Amino acid sequence: MADKRQRARVQGGWAGPVKSRTASHAAPGASVARNFASVGTGHTWMRRESLPSERQFVFKEPVEVECKAPEPRVIDEQGLYEISTLPTGISRVHLIPGFVDSKEADWMFEQLLQEIPWRQRTHLRQDLSYKEPRLTSWYGELPYTYSRLTMEPNPNWHPLLTMLKEHIENATGHTFNSLLCNLYRNEKDSVDWHSDDELSLGRNPVIASLSFGATRIFEMRKKPLPEENGDYTYVERVRIPLPHGTLLIMEGATQEDWQHRVPKEYHAREPRINLTFRTIYPDPEGMQSTTSRPK
Repeated sequence: MADKRQRARVQGGWAGPVKSRTASHAAPGASVARNFASVGTGHTWMRRESLPSERQFVFKEPVEVECKAPEPRVIDEQGLYEISTLPTGISRVHLIPGFVDSKEADWMFEQLLQEIPWRQRTHLRQDLSYKEPRLTSWYGELPYTYSRLTMEPNPNWHPLLTMLKEHIENATGHTFNSLLCNLYRNEKDSVDWHSDDELSLGRNPVIASLSFGATRIFEMRKKPLPEENGDYTYVERVRIPLPHGTLLIMEGATQEDWQHRVPKEYHAREPRINLTFRTIYPDPEGMQSTTSRPK
């Protein structure tokens, strides 16, 4: 009898209450969740999908800042244009299309083409010699040196050139004592980027450029700031078409703050003559002089 009671006690200990056994095996994770919910100071753990949207991580690709060179400014109508204002001064260009009547310009072009003593000069660059991609001729009582090339004095002005010089002086109020003539024979002839800033031209020189023949594009670009280390990629640019009989005047700080060129072209071009009137000073004292005179 005692053995039966002992076996009953053992079976009851193993069996236990029905409800207790069901609860202990129903959901192991439930007790873990309850425990997590009660951990800490009132924090409640939630599934990721139930988190507020502002707390979810959203990937955004970095935005690349693209630097673009500014579009060139095109100047093709008559007028006086201020192209920059810097501590060095105001840079201006004055464009006068049709300064010489078309029929007169035709005759003048032929005269200059035939009667000017055109020459192709040789330059030196880094001890290498190369021929200028154009023909030139110099007029003036003083020599002119640029790019290590010296143009010898030539006081024997062609009468047509003298007449044009006086016509420009009367129209602009500036005087000139020298002239560099350029002949661009075709689209392959050009002049590279440069400034007319030689000491012999004085401070803020005035350059009057008169064009005959085929239209070519005159390009200008602003010199970069010192911190840009000579990088011309993003500088301001100007494009000026110069048709037959057009006068272009550069003045103010244009030579100090800008460069200019006549580039080669890919399409066939007839010959073009460009007359660039300027004033040459015999010594550095001329840098303090002025080329203006009353109208």
